[in-house]
Amino acid sequence: MKIDEIIATAESLPVEDRVLLIDYLLKSLNMPETEIDKQWMAIANRRLAELRNGTVKAVPGKEVFANIRQRFDK
Repeated sequence: MKIDEIIATAESLPVEDRVLLIDYLLKSLNMPETEIDKQWMAIANRRLAELRNGTVKAVPGKEVFANIRQRFDK
C-alpha cells in the first residue's frame, strides 16, 4: 500500500479512530518513558479529582491566556 493510499484511508476514519492512530504513530516516534508517564498520570488523576470534588475551580482558557498576555505586555 502506498503512502497516499494510507493517508486517504486514515482521512476516511471517524475522528476518534484518527486520534487513536495519531497517538499510536506519535508514540512510535517518541517511545514513552514509563516512569515519567506514571508520574504524569498520577498528577492528571489528582487534578481531575480536585476539579470533581470542588477543591479547585477551573479557569476558562480565555482568562488564562488574557492573564499571560497582560503579564508580557508590561
